[in-house]
Amino acid sequence: MAIRVYKRTTAGRRNASVNMHAEVTKKTPEKSLLRPLHKTGGRNSQGKLTVIQQGGGHKRRYRLIDFKRQKDDMPALVVGIEYDPNRSCHIALLKYEDGTLRYILAPEGLTAGNTVVSSANPVDPTPGVCVPLKHIPAGMEVHNIEMEPGRGGTLARSAGTSARLTNKEGRWATLVMPSGEIRQVSLECRATIGAVGNPDHGNVKLGKAGRARWLGRRPRTRGVAMSHHAHPHGGGEGRSKGGQEPTNSSGTQAKGGRTRGHGKSSDKRIIRRRFSRRYGQLKL
Repeated sequence: MAIRVYKRTTAGRRNASVNMHAEVTKKTPEKSLLRPLHKTGGRNSQGKLTVIQQGGGHKRRYRLIDFKRQKDDMPALVVGIEYDPNRSCHIALLKYEDGTLRYILAPEGLTAGNTVVSSANPVDPTPGVCVPLKHIPAGMEVHNIEMEPGRGGTLARSAGTSARLTNKEGRWATLVMPSGEIRQVSLECRATIGAVGNPDHGNVKLGKAGRARWLGRRPRTRGVAMSHHAHPHGGGEGRSKGGQEPTNSSGTQAKGGRTRGHGKSSDKRIIRRRFSRRYGQLKL
């Protein structure tokens, strides 16, 4: 049972659930792959608050993740699956034949004792194998996908997600992203076979405000409860948004609007934008 739902013994336990992390086999992290992680509390280098709803949280140490997977043609043994407090998915500790230790994102189905490999040549497509997209059969699920060859995986890295390789034509591979967006990526870009593990991450209900504070999430004040000069929804007698669309404090659309920057060089490789429930298909 991956998700445990508690009985309603207290107000904090009502509607609360926890992830049992059944896939985790190794409890203590590898010290050589740990780095200090300093918190900002949502403040910039001048000490000014630039991101609201951040602060507190449990102390963490960062795990160095190998997103590039460039140690080619050397089998690696999976020592164990670990919990990572810095991301939604689990991580796997690999030990290569030369004794090198590396962390990777743990795909679904990968367990301790398995062997994975990364290569620039065709290999058997099993979960955890990292090869260029040109050597991956069409129709397979992949994750940790590079946007540019050699840059390291940046796409489809959160728990339970994966992209589907649908077509290979010319120098480009066509991917269906988890958001529904269809985009092209160079066939020389590397990707890891399989879907990211820990798919039950999204089913957990915190149940109480304290668990959100442990994660570093501070309370958020509603816009309609603010003053008129602090938020577009604020001010007035009573609670009213003034009949306008939901916006944030700067006036940008809060629901269904674009969150991606304009004018990126990769825009021309987007075949179809993601689908928005509020506005339907977003145009380029």
